[in-house]
Amino acid sequence: MYTHIGASRMVRTKSIIGIFDMDKTTVSQTTKAFLNKAEKDDKLISLTTDIPRSFVVTDDKVYISQISPTALSKR
Repeated sequence: MYTHIGASRMVRTKSIIGIFDMDKTTVSQTTKAFLNKAEKDDKLISLTTDIPRSFVVTDDKVYISQISPTALSKR
């Protein structure tokens, strides 16, 4: 099964490790370091030009999405 995570992007549901709220998690230095490392390793993919609301961690990539984490988790 696949889950739509924004901008016409679908990912395998089994590959999703976590869905995180950008507002609540990016205040932590650990999360900032994680996202910076993903960007440095070319594993960070932004799916929005608007204000990001969530990020989805899969087994090989990190996706930044404009869809709320609540809506994503219900899919």
